[in-house]
Amino acid sequence: MKADPEAITRQLKIARGQLDGILRMVEEDRYCVDISNQILATQALLRRINKQILEAHIRNCVREGLHSDDPNPKLEEALSLLEKMMT
Repeated sequence: MKADPEAITRQLKIARGQLDGILRMVEEDRYCVDISNQILATQALLRRINKQILEAHIRNCVREGLHSDDPNPKLEEALSLLEKMMT
């Protein structure tokens, strides 16, 4: 994986902690809107992590696959599209 494994691991552990917190909220029969907000926050974090991993893949692995270190407009277009998809 070309993305920073330490940063990705740290962020995934945060997401895991958020999920544990959501489970506790459900077990404690907390207010539904509060639970839903926490789920949305966790989903947003997971989307950001996925975006980092996919961007690193496109910038590194795909570029290597094209056998070129030169900037590639098609790759930049794909990254732009990815940015739109992930927000």
